[in-house]
Amino acid sequence: MLLAEDAVQAVSRFHTFDIFVILFTIVLAIALVRSLVAPTKNKFAIGFAGVSLLVFLVMDVLMVKYWIS
Repeated sequence: MLLAEDAVQAVSRFHTFDIFVILFTIVLAIALVRSLVAPTKNKFAIGFAGVSLLVFLVMDVLMVKYWIS
């Protein structure tokens, strides 16, 4: 029975934290678009949101590759 539980854990590559990563990526994308559309542009906010979104998109790509492999 113990070996079967270890096998199930080894097969499951999806973690509940992955949902939060995807949701935060969506929030960052919305924040970047809103910063770009705003009449008064805050360059620091645009840069920070852009870099953060880039990091989270790379994390999302690596996370999905891990699911598939």
